[in-house]
Amino acid sequence: MPLRKTGHSILKKLTVCLLLFLTVTLAREGAITTITLARPEKRNAISMQMMDDLLAALREAEASPARAAIVTGAGKAFCAGMDLDALRATAAMSPAEHLEDSRRAAVFFRRLHSFPKPLIAAVNGPAIAGGCGIATLADFTLAAPEATFGYPEVKIGFAPAIVSVFLRRQIGEKAARDLLLSGRIIEAGEALRLGLVTEIVPAERLAARARAIAGQLLAASPEAIARTKRLLLRYDEAALDREVEMAVRENAEIRSTADFREGVSSFLEKRAPKWAGE
Repeated sequence: MPLRKTGHSILKKLTVCLLLFLTVTLAREGAITTITLARPEKRNAISMQMMDDLLAALREAEASPARAAIVTGAGKAFCAGMDLDALRATAAMSPAEHLEDSRRAAVFFRRLHSFPKPLIAAVNGPAIAGGCGIATLADFTLAAPEATFGYPEVKIGFAPAIVSVFLRRQIGEKAARDLLLSGRIIEAGEALRLGLVTEIVPAERLAARARAIAGQLLAASPEAIARTKRLLLRYDEAALDREVEMAVRENAEIRSTADFREGVSSFLEKRAPKWAGE
């Protein structure tokens, strides 16, 4: 996606490079890149444009001299999940389009999971549904005390299929079933206990703590860091390929159900759903 603006300045003897995409910004200060989800008026909800922009920002970060990346959100939310316009658009999709859209989501989350450089999420507020996936697929997830996490997809007739592949590995089968089947939203403290979060940090110190962790990583061997992360990713690579494909098909198929259509309609209309068979 073309960049709208590029700027350069000198700060504290370090080169600061700022790239502005349509929905995210990328700032590089020395060997650390910070990617900010920049739709605060929409609580940084995920649109197709944001997925494209975030993927482009990750490509830029990977190709740059930066050795660590931080992702955070502008405003009071980290990421509130799917954008309402994107959610509305699913109602008019054909089965083939549902499958294509599901594959696009899988590529997006797989890219976050497999980003070759250390990735630190600084979660400044709610991280819900796909936003929770962005927050917790990082190598390190720091959370402000007011941050919340959860996968409420079942409440709108949807299956959190793709993220389930990664969540089971992160927190275990039992805890994953709890979060995915209940759809409940949890506080930062519980997210820490479950293993979704690495550390809880006061909001005013969140950015500084993320940079401090990045600084610790910079002190290690770049070759050793790269090889260690690559090894960790390879352990489950074949299983992930198989499970993500299964999840992609489930993600696409449930969108053709009556419950999904009713769930989306009721959510957008702000009313209680009337599920099929009730």
